[in-house]
Amino acid sequence: MPGLGGEAILVVEDEPTVRMLVVETLEEHGYTTIEVGDALAALEIVKAPGQIDLMLTDITLPGQNGRELAEAAKRLRPELKILFMTGYAHNVDMSVTGAGSGAIDIITKPFSLDGLARKVRTVIAG
Repeated sequence: MPGLGGEAILVVEDEPTVRMLVVETLEEHGYTTIEVGDALAALEIVKAPGQIDLMLTDITLPGQNGRELAEAAKRLRPELKILFMTGYAHNVDMSVTGAGSGAIDIITKPFSLDGLARKVRTVIAG
């Protein structure tokens, strides 16, 4: 079973139902989650002290998109690992300016909840 390490995951998803399912799945796999619905709220969390092992973010967000969020987050925490969620994988530019040492990966919607847990474990272990 992936997880069980207690790692902290920041979940950034503007669709409440998707966010709820993702958070429940991650918590069932032993992760600690912080959930927000937009990039501005996510950046406030990234700026604050505290452990974040992975930022799991939708690419399509209101206001600032997930790629822009990732670039801003990497400027603040270069080691931060990022996993993008998208339903539009064929159009995704995963290059992030100032990517630093943290991994950047992608999972395509729709995904199975077990598949999400496995992907999260892989990226964190990365």
